[in-house]
Amino acid sequence: MDYIDYYKILGIDKAATPALIKKAYRKLARKYHPDLNPDDKGAKANFQQINEANEVLSDPEKRKKYDQYGKDWQHAEQFENARQQQSQSSNNRRQAFSGSGNENDFSDFFEAFFGGAPGNSRGRQTRPRGEDYTAQLTLNLLEASVSHQQTLTVNGKNIRITIPAGIENDQTIKIAGHGGQGVNGGANGDLYISFSIINHPTFKRLGNNLYTKVSLDLYTAVLGGEITTDTLDGKVKLTIKPGMQNGGKLKLKGKGFPVYKKEGQFGDLFITFSIAIPTNLTDNQKALFAELARM
Repeated sequence: MDYIDYYKILGIDKAATPALIKKAYRKLARKYHPDLNPDDKGAKANFQQINEANEVLSDPEKRKKYDQYGKDWQHAEQFENARQQQSQSSNNRRQAFSGSGNENDFSDFFEAFFGGAPGNSRGRQTRPRGEDYTAQLTLNLLEASVSHQQTLTVNGKNIRITIPAGIENDQTIKIAGHGGQGVNGGANGDLYISFSIINHPTFKRLGNNLYTKVSLDLYTAVLGGEITTDTLDGKVKLTIKPGMQNGGKLKLKGKGFPVYKKEGQFGDLFITFSIAIPTNLTDNQKALFAELARM
């Protein structure tokens, strides 16, 4: 497997801070997102490498292993265990055969890791775990508001997953066992999917609550009345009390975003009213307003 320099992929050096790593990742992810580069055949591959680099370097433990072991960082624990076993074995042999001088530490280390020849009792064959895969899914706000299924193609295989309603922007979920295949019968790696939620033109989401602005004509604002407005799951009628002010607010309980993995629970919808001043008034209408002003 060719060595992949994660620092080079993100365009940063090894001394980069977590904030700099996050900034570089977001910039490149936007640049190479497949949805924004439909005619660039290499965009998807670049995007996958960028996600992989970020997944490793943004995690302190993974980054430490990567800095020490490079492309073999995922087998760091096996290397360390094998090194300790080899070191202990060497110490035992030195105590039993003081002065023999026939040890080959380098060979012993790899023999301990990959396993000795059949019948050799010096170490058992290890079973390295498979590589973890990362992927990114982009959803709009309506898609993220309902539980649904999607089919992903990972390493040539189709995987059907259920996405729970209420998934957050930048949230990552783990699909166990759908990463790379383990070595020598070792467990498969996992698949980590991070989600990007596209902004909605009408509703702004903050946690489980939704926020929207509604234009209200002057007459209804002054006299009160009924209007019909949109929510995420359809239209509703609202009763406006007389004297509604510009910037006035109304809360619709339970009309917000679904709570992640809590069936039947929703946030609230907050409406801010914008009073529309009438234009192109007739002479009679102007006269009426003038009369109101005098009163």
